[in-house]
Amino acid sequence: MGLDTRRPLLLVDVDEVLGLFMQGFGRFLEDRGLEFRVDRFALFQNIYRPGEDQHLPVDQGKIHFDDFFRLGCGDMEPAPGGAEALRALSEHANVVILTNAPGPARMARARWLGRHRMDYPLVLNTGPKGPLAAGMVRQVRGPAAFIDDLMSNLDSVAQSAPHVHRFQMVADPRLQPLAPTAPDRHRRIDDWDELRQAIEAAIL
Repeated sequence: MGLDTRRPLLLVDVDEVLGLFMQGFGRFLEDRGLEFRVDRFALFQNIYRPGEDQHLPVDQGKIHFDDFFRLGCGDMEPAPGGAEALRALSEHANVVILTNAPGPARMARARWLGRHRMDYPLVLNTGPKGPLAAGMVRQVRGPAAFIDDLMSNLDSVAQSAPHVHRFQMVADPRLQPLAPTAPDRHRRIDDWDELRQAIEAAIL
């Protein structure tokens, strides 16, 4: 990957951190005659047929999810301030995008990042992010930070690399009050300007 071992490392998630995934996925579903209702901090349980009270079966929701990554994940707005914050942080730190996404989405995701001026090394992961994050952190001598919206990934990094500074970010205002959080374990900041300053204080 060509990390500068002398620089700190920043690992950044994409969906609901750098990009407004739920908004983009919602538009994709609407084009298919479905509704995405932000009733809970969930994915498949928020997909409905119009007028129905029961969400779409999870297996059908997963089909639309995979189709979105194949066909529509380029139609996603960037989180306000994210690109600017990464540009400032990248002057002094290695920035790596660490995202859980299906393999076929790599090129679409890379093009999306490039189009929005976030053309940093991209690593696709499956499952908990802790083990892969720990491996990358071992490649640098400086401090490291990790940003994600999901508690499961933050907890995974805490277990595999407890010395890494962890920040929870939920970019979509509709999801912010619904997202599970544990500020005693992972610092929660939903504004990119404030988050940039916190990261600078932690690792630079």
